[in-house]
Amino acid sequence: MSDSDAAETKPATLQGMVTTLVTGGLVAFIMIGIFLIIRKGARRYYAPRTYLGTIPEKERTPALPNGIFNWFGSFWKIPDAHALRTQSLDGYLFLRFLRICTTICFVGLCMTWPTLFPINATGGGNAEQLDILSISNINIQDSANRNRLFGHVLVAWIFYGFVLYMIMRECIFYIYLRQAFLLTPQVARRISSRTVLFTSVPQAYLNVDKIRLMFKETAKHIWITGDTDDLDKLVEERTKVAMKLEAAEVKLLKLANANRVKSKDGSSETSKQQSPPQELESGDLAARWVPKDKRPTHRLGLLGLVGEKVDTIEWSREKLSTLTPEIEEAQAKYLAGESKPIPAVFVEFYTQSDAQSAVQSLTHHDPLQMSPRYIGVSPEEVIWKSLRVPWWQKIVRRYIVLAFLTAMIIFWAIPVAFVASISQVDTLRAKWSWLSFLDKVPEVVMGFITGLLPAVALSILMSLVPVVIRLCARFAGEPTDSQVELFTQAVYFAFQVVQVFLVTTISGSVFSVLGTFAKEGPGKVFETLSAAIPKSSNFYISFFIVQGITIASSVLTQVAGYVIFRLTYKFLARTPRAMYNKWTTLSAISWGQVLPIYTNIAVISITYSVIAPLMLFWSTIGMALFYLAYRYNILFVNDSGIDTRGLIYPRAMKQLLVGVYLAEICMVGMCAVSKAFWPMIVMIVFLVFTVFFHITVQSALNPLLYNLPRSLEVEEESLMEHGEADDAIEEDATAGEGSTSAGGKNVKASASAPPKGNFLTKFFKPWKYSSYAQLRKLIPRHQYGPGETLEEATEANSYNPPSVNDRPPLLWIPQDVAGLSKHEIANTEGVIPITDEGCTLDDKNKIIWDEIEARPPIWEEKPHY
Repeated sequence: MSDSDAAETKPATLQGMVTTLVTGGLVAFIMIGIFLIIRKGARRYYAPRTYLGTIPEKERTPALPNGIFNWFGSFWKIPDAHALRTQSLDGYLFLRFLRICTTICFVGLCMTWPTLFPINATGGGNAEQLDILSISNINIQDSANRNRLFGHVLVAWIFYGFVLYMIMRECIFYIYLRQAFLLTPQVARRISSRTVLFTSVPQAYLNVDKIRLMFKETAKHIWITGDTDDLDKLVEERTKVAMKLEAAEVKLLKLANANRVKSKDGSSETSKQQSPPQELESGDLAARWVPKDKRPTHRLGLLGLVGEKVDTIEWSREKLSTLTPEIEEAQAKYLAGESKPIPAVFVEFYTQSDAQSAVQSLTHHDPLQMSPRYIGVSPEEVIWKSLRVPWWQKIVRRYIVLAFLTAMIIFWAIPVAFVASISQVDTLRAKWSWLSFLDKVPEVVMGFITGLLPAVALSILMSLVPVVIRLCARFAGEPTDSQVELFTQAVYFAFQVVQVFLVTTISGSVFSVLGTFAKEGPGKVFETLSAAIPKSSNFYISFFIVQGITIASSVLTQVAGYVIFRLTYKFLARTPRAMYNKWTTLSAISWGQVLPIYTNIAVISITYSVIAPLMLFWSTIGMALFYLAYRYNILFVNDSGIDTRGLIYPRAMKQLLVGVYLAEICMVGMCAVSKAFWPMIVMIVFLVFTVFFHITVQSALNPLLYNLPRSLEVEEESLMEHGEADDAIEEDATAGEGSTSAGGKNVKASASAPPKGNFLTKFFKPWKYSSYAQLRKLIPRHQYGPGETLEEATEANSYNPPSVNDRPPLLWIPQDVAGLSKHEIANTEGVIPITDEGCTLDDKNKIIWDEIEARPPIWEEKPHY
């Protein structure tokens, strides 16, 4: 940039950063203050995992002290591994990923700041404010200053090499941890661990005898999936009618109870609400308190707005009396094998080892037949409609989805580029005269416009994408919710990298280059480009502040969510079932939507680590705050939700390689536009090394990332002989939480246990100090408790479609003083099960039930598939 240009405008980087920091900090301070005050009194929302009756005792988290600040120490003492024991492998690995990313950013900060800040600050350029700390302050016109890029290249070698090692190290850690997790008795004996789903099965093999002949005595149960379209519709209709009946019964009881209370109070309006004598003589107890014209009704036409008006209770009873026999007949036909088979087969094996052998072997001689195969599939996560898709449709659908998502990425770049250009307004107004009106805008306002506004706008834009991606995954034929989540993780990460990083960076730089080209011709383009790319980091400083301070605070406090929860529970949950569902349903983290956001932040941090090292400070702070926020939520608030059995972790770690590649390419490009030939050659050498490293590590580790090797059976028997199988592990605050090892105290020493190593040996030898033998101690190997083993009848029907196993729901209504609930039960129980136990109506017409125990008649212990 010329001196005249520099005089025309002052860089807004410092003003933008301060404005964003102050605004975001103020919002975060208010939200955290509210959280600290209401946390004690809002235990259901902020600590349900400590007491809620629907959560088994062994899956609960110890309660924290109730003070405003005195709970910090107790919170920190609970190890991350507690999530591994009480929730899922995904939850634990998600926390570990955030810690690893924080470590990478912090180590990068320690490497780059002492070396690159002095080099950049004395680089001879004319940058100002925060820009003097980036590579853009190197005066590329001076050959002596160009040689300073050797310092950047050297730091890049060291830091990028560290990132590569961390990726490899964590993949090794994951391999051993997943093996230890899957081989614990409580996981290995689950039916999902012993069942393989075969898709695209040819018609000739949709036969139990042929499948059994293929796997011989290793197969225990075989389910040939059939078409259940008609049955699904019947079951869906029955459920809808049953819930309509339940809501109408509750409404009737509330009307009668309100009139009874008014009658007891001597209200003059009571006589108007009572039924006429002819209705009382009918013997209907409800008629005493609710006139016939006040009973719940609905219309049979479109959306209940038009058509014949009917009594809801009487109509629902009659409808259910015809639906249930039809459903039972259709279910019997399915179980008799009379349904049309679809190309999917579930095979349960006697052991997990046999199931692993089946999923790893070629099961059919024709291509694309009986594949892909999946193991660890819970019946609850199967997308049954996807099983109907034949192999050729899957290919076509995938290409359609690929084309659609590609077009979406291209067109989504338009609003993203516009948002990115806002962050470069201060630079653009110096180059485009028609933006001169912005010179009159106060600096504080400009700081808000260029700092906070684009960061918030970009976050909102990107939040709309995962919903579309999930729909695309289902259309493409992904057979399970976990596969949909992994598909979403992969595509949304690509979307994040392209839109949040590449489009944002390139668009800001392009606008600057076009301005220079229009004003000074092509001679200054390379100089402008070398300065513009580092300056794009100013946007990410604001973006990381917004993400790390404001959004991390909202993740922890969830103030808006708390208000919505209280309002919906109080005013919209009008039946006991609705209250129970709202009270006991915990929010779950969508891994495919959440994880790519932080993977992309890590990628951006790695890419800009050498070009603009200042950014690493804010990414370190942001990642650390996100870790603390999600740590609290996973331990105390969230449920496990969709379980990928840890497969989100290696995918996220390997996605960090994108950051390394982009960083190396950017460094090569920066050296090229700076005309620094030898630094460019040195950087190209490391880029080639990275490619070979990537190929070698991937070929060595990939098979172990997704499969269980046979040798583990021998390893397990050896460890059993040394008496380690039943070691009780009680981990303290630090055990298993370092980046180098996992383990616990009170563990018996064994002959196979490795000697204790120091920090360096543990860090550089994960295959020894984080081996299968060591990490298996991290996971409790408890015996089966009630509900953890399936009854034979339940197991035999586990992989039938849900509509085949569906039974009429138990209706739950409140008990009233007048005894009307008993009367309604007597009239309804011949059609559908119904009860009034565990719930009452008080004189204020409020529904009262046990929110602490939270195990009403409709509660069922969740089977451990």
